[in-house]
Amino acid sequence: MNGNEGGRMNSDTPRPTPDGTPPAGAPAIELRGASKVFRTPSGGEHTAVRDLDLAVGQGEFVAVVGPTGCGKSTTLTLVSGLEEPTEGEVLIGGEPVTGIRPEVGFVFQQDAVFPWRSVLSNVMAGPRFRGVPKAEARERARDWLGRVGLAAFADRYPHQLSGGQRKRVALAQTFVNEPEILLMDEPFSALDVQTRALMSDELLELWGGAHGRGASVVFVTHDLEEAIALADKVVVMTAGPATVKEVFDVALPRPRKVESVRLEPQFIEIYREMWASLGEEVRITRERGASRVA
Repeated sequence: MNGNEGGRMNSDTPRPTPDGTPPAGAPAIELRGASKVFRTPSGGEHTAVRDLDLAVGQGEFVAVVGPTGCGKSTTLTLVSGLEEPTEGEVLIGGEPVTGIRPEVGFVFQQDAVFPWRSVLSNVMAGPRFRGVPKAEARERARDWLGRVGLAAFADRYPHQLSGGQRKRVALAQTFVNEPEILLMDEPFSALDVQTRALMSDELLELWGGAHGRGASVVFVTHDLEEAIALADKVVVMTAGPATVKEVFDVALPRPRKVESVRLEPQFIEIYREMWASLGEEVRITRERGASRVA
């Protein structure tokens, strides 16, 4: 395991070259001193993240955990380009993020599907928006529906699917665009325990196999066990406003099956060490909430 220096940048971090091309060896994702302040309805200010330094390597799977409301989702929106930092920098491949980029895929907590479109049409939508000819988009969509086990459901509509099936549609929607960066905001939190484990295995297979294309993943979750089972590295965030508290390497062999890896003695040791760090921030958040009520 490595401590909080794992989340800090240093002077050796590659920076963009004079001609603007990404530097060799640049992290896939990098936040440097990133802060985000929102205006509240009453006219005040709320700092969601503060002085956040984090780097995600090429093809690395990073899970982010922290107390409820600490700013984990805001971190994803900064990387995605949906929000701009109030201070600091956010870079992808060494280039500043100035808006939504086509190489970034985002899987939200809620299903981002068009209810009036069929499953096939939903998966085709991304390639079509990117200018892919209709026939090619249809072929690619059918291919990905096959990979996620939904080939027989291509003509169904979202309301005709189970929760797990809709999440498979969401994965197909994302991977069909061949993202280089994959951002996931508690994508499986609404699923039952068994379906959640199956979807985690499905994600690992899509990401780690020949079809995953080595995407760099940032996976936000409240579930520490889920984070350890999936990730190469787990980032523990402080109570809000969020910053990186500690970064832990997960030295569990791949390929992994979520339910079996949780039974490994090493998994228990990793969990115990991470919870010692995360639990402290959870208690701080609870104490703050209790004092406000009082």
